[in-house]
Amino acid sequence: ANMLANHLEIGDEAHRSAVQGFWQSPTICTKPGLKAVDLFEACADGQIKALWVISTNPAVSLPDADGVAAAIANVPFVVTSDIMEKTDTNALADVLLPATGWGEKDGTVTNSERRISRQRAFLPAPGDARPDWKIISDVATRMGFSDAFSYGSSADVFAEYVALDQAASAFPRDLDLSIFADADYATMVPTQWPRNGARFFADGQYYHPDGKAQMVAVTSPVSLNSRFTLNTGRNRD
Repeated sequence: ANMLANHLEIGDEAHRSAVQGFWQSPTICTKPGLKAVDLFEACADGQIKALWVISTNPAVSLPDADGVAAAIANVPFVVTSDIMEKTDTNALADVLLPATGWGEKDGTVTNSERRISRQRAFLPAPGDARPDWKIISDVATRMGFSDAFSYGSSADVFAEYVALDQAASAFPRDLDLSIFADADYATMVPTQWPRNGARFFADGQYYHPDGKAQMVAVTSPVSLNSRFTLNTGRNRD
């Protein structure tokens, strides 16, 4: 909600212009959207008229789950894409779109050391289930945007992402996919970027304009009226 594709900034006019030109889009957002907590507050206030929840279960996973569920219930039209039929969020949806899960879909996975690996399907998609990119493309096509979402496979999506990285290479940011520019998607092996294998920030330079790391020390407020501090966790469905 607060960034453009390829680690580019919505608030940077040059970044917006580059992405808009690459996508050949007549318009582009000029300010960040709502983050998760703010989004569901807007749902509760009646500002959101349609909500599409993809591959997550916010009525369980977010803080104040009951409040989030009530906020979703306040939205006139709710769509969910999920591999599960029955979840707390799906129970609030007007439309449920069946998605494919791990082992059923094809794509890439990036781990914490910036290594991109191919994820290859080894099971057929059940029923009408489709991968997320296909669901989004199909909905966009029905809305009249077929030219902008004419992907034939996950390989096309990845190729576009890499091409945008090349188009935006003049902007300093923590991304460099040049190593994948000529890669064969079908035979791609796990590969780490950047190409030279250098350790990030080994030169002491960060991506903030002054080149310094921005360290923010946060101290949790202490209540003198309570003997206990609750540190909430998360459970997988």
